[in-house]
Amino acid sequence: MSEVSRIVHRHAKPGCAATYETLVRGMLEASSHFPGYLSAAIIPPHSEDQPFQIIQRFATQADLDRWRSSPESADWHQRLAPVVASEADYRTLSGLEVWFPAKITNTSPARWRLAVVTWMGIFPTVAFCLWYIAPLLAALPFLLKVAILTILVVLAMTYGIMPRLSRWMGWWLKPVRRKT
Repeated sequence: MSEVSRIVHRHAKPGCAATYETLVRGMLEASSHFPGYLSAAIIPPHSEDQPFQIIQRFATQADLDRWRSSPESADWHQRLAPVVASEADYRTLSGLEVWFPAKITNTSPARWRLAVVTWMGIFPTVAFCLWYIAPLLAALPFLLKVAILTILVVLAMTYGIMPRLSRWMGWWLKPVRRKT
């Protein structure tokens, strides 16, 4: 099983943004005590017409479901009810979709486009590591060498390359709407 991220978009009532954010922080603190909890973040809106974004990460879908169906979660949602202006828009992501945070919308890009952009990042990263770093590791045992190279590739992809590629290729990653 792989880790899951749940993204929530929700508007606070006018004048209630600070109260909403305080309550959400309390809810996220409560969720942090549940098995499988990994992390959470709140992204406040830039303007009143934009929603708050809440990101929760759990080790498995079962861990997220355990939190969602808990009495604690229900209690926090009751506390939030007086200060919200809209129903929550939930989106659960896992796998490669999580590498494209700048483009989280109600519809995802085509998987083949995600694969192409991912390859655009992995190919030069692996080529660089094999050309420049692998010779420095030549004396190490094979599995240790592979472990070091893959750790470097994953770190580079996650923290440097994919966030930039998803911004640069955002125009191409936008979902194509088909006319019906």
